[in-house]
Amino acid sequence: MTRIVGEVAIGAPVGEVFDLVADERNEPRYNPRIARAEKVTDGPVGPGARFVAEPRGMGAKGEMTLEVMEYDRPHRLHNVVRSSYLHVDGTLTFDEEAGGTRLRWDWDMNLVGPLRVLSPVLAAIGPRWERRNWIGLKDYVESASR
Repeated sequence: MTRIVGEVAIGAPVGEVFDLVADERNEPRYNPRIARAEKVTDGPVGPGARFVAEPRGMGAKGEMTLEVMEYDRPHRLHNVVRSSYLHVDGTLTFDEEAGGTRLRWDWDMNLVGPLRVLSPVLAAIGPRWERRNWIGLKDYVESASR
């Protein structure tokens, strides 16, 4: 298992950042590695909501399913992500701070199947990739606020 943790300060209100992140359909706006994302359950985003996301360049075989396990607006999200090659279980926390939001991530990631042998690579590059994702969110939110 690879644990990936980090944080970033975002110059926007905590509720705005939480709502954007909680709805997985927004991720292609700030993460260029995601080609598309759609909600596959009825009702509002909240506990039990499920989404399907497709990483760019992987097509349908790379589809990931994300399920919201815990939804404590605007402070905490617990998500589980599953695909044929990766399992992720973790939380995002959102804390109000002067001028914006402190977003923290804490993920347990596991490569599965034949890709499991690449777990040391995930441990080496995963933190940088994850940080890049959230810096993309920061840039997206802060540029939209201006």
